[in-house]
Amino acid sequence: MKRQSMIEYGEPLQETEVETPAPTGTEVLVKITHCGVCHSDLHMHDGYFDLGGGKQLDVRAGRELPFTLGHEIAGAVEAVGPDAAGVSAGEQYAVYPWMGCGACAVCTRGDEHLCKVTHHLGTTVDGGFASHVMVPHPRYLLSMEGLDAKLAGSYMCSGLTAFSALKKVAPYLEEGPLILVGLGGVGMMGLRFARALYDTKIYGADIDPAKRQAAIDAGADEVFDPSEDGIRKTVLKASGGGVSAAVDFAGSEKSLQFSQSVVRKGGCAVVAGLIGGNFSLPAPMFPLRALAILGTFVGSLTHAREMLDLVRAGKVEAIPVELRNLDQANNALTDLREGRVIGRVVLTP
Repeated sequence: MKRQSMIEYGEPLQETEVETPAPTGTEVLVKITHCGVCHSDLHMHDGYFDLGGGKQLDVRAGRELPFTLGHEIAGAVEAVGPDAAGVSAGEQYAVYPWMGCGACAVCTRGDEHLCKVTHHLGTTVDGGFASHVMVPHPRYLLSMEGLDAKLAGSYMCSGLTAFSALKKVAPYLEEGPLILVGLGGVGMMGLRFARALYDTKIYGADIDPAKRQAAIDAGADEVFDPSEDGIRKTVLKASGGGVSAAVDFAGSEKSLQFSQSVVRKGGCAVVAGLIGGNFSLPAPMFPLRALAILGTFVGSLTHAREMLDLVRAGKVEAIPVELRNLDQANNALTDLREGRVIGRVVLTP
């Protein structure tokens, strides 16, 4: 099978070729038709997360090179192991990539994505920038019936991250409105899901005017430039004293400072992005503002199924998608790193 693989961290991907594996036990071999390119791929490619102040979280351990990125995977079953029940060759699925041990208390309560054992496709084991991927069990295969094949894989990360983050703000939205900060691929997916989930005003915020316009075109009630002088006062005035909740899809020092600053007393900021940096807030501000700041990491299998049901019901508009050949993976990573992508770039082997 052919792959676009990391040979060295931070260096261009190279084509590699290995023998296509045969599934054993409960394994399912999937021939990939589409794989989205995600901002998390950039962190894996760099080998670290930015912690601010010159500090880095090194994530190179436990990963043998060459390594194949890509976790937003969709494709067709090519072969199944003898114990893989319920799936047949030719059937099309989106692949849930956030696998744990499947047996601990965290996994059995339905939060396998939070398990300490991280068998995550494209981040800890080889992923979808390839012609094939091996899936350990059929439970990680979600039917593509009623889904756009171009987006089915991307729903497993950008869609699931947005959906799960938005579910967390539900208790705070009685007074509305909601602001989504960072309008890249995940943020634009979040805008679509927010419109489907909640009957409240939805604001968007991004430093890129093209992305702000794309959000208006997609139904945002109002958009803001977080870098503009006096922007906090502008948002507070527009929202009648502050938003009830903010979802930060950028996850940078500046974006989180802005996100939490426009939340009213008793509100919530959810951090979904991973750009990086260091955030601080005086400790008394948490009780004085009754402020909640929550982190969110992708989402559970239960949330994935609930999300796809919402998409199949026709309640979620598609984000823009640009298809590129697998050999264009390097260019896709560069365009994403430099902020030139609106929506999602999806690779096709």
